[in-house]
Amino acid sequence: MSQPPDAVALEQWTGPIADDDPHRNFKQEVSAGALVDPLPTLQNLADYVGLPVGAVVRHALVKWVSAGSDALLEVGPAWVRRLAEPMDRAEAAGTDEARLVAYQELRGLLGWLAAGLDARGTGGAPPTEAPGGTKEGPFG
Repeated sequence: MSQPPDAVALEQWTGPIADDDPHRNFKQEVSAGALVDPLPTLQNLADYVGLPVGAVVRHALVKWVSAGSDALLEVGPAWVRRLAEPMDRAEAAGTDEARLVAYQELRGLLGWLAAGLDARGTGGAPPTEAPGGTKEGPFG
């Protein structure tokens, strides 16, 4: 017994997007994507490798939706939480100064992470000075 194929309409959504929408950035990307027709590229790839275009579309979607899980596995849940902490504190404070402090802390944390990639990492940023004068390393 075979299942009926999944069907999804490829909609060209362009808005509107409210200025205070918490998902504004994503919706702007979706809106920009409405200007592009992905099917010719997917059809060309399907023809080239000898697969049905639906199989290639499914594969592209699976790769896209699993990218977040792949990134989480690469970085690890503890680091994802650690990277979110400065932003959470800044948003709770609600000031530009707190956001700038969070940026500096994130820059330092990302520098620690990137240091193992090459000699420069992300510009060789040393640990930042945390409020209170302590050195801010990868684990606070």
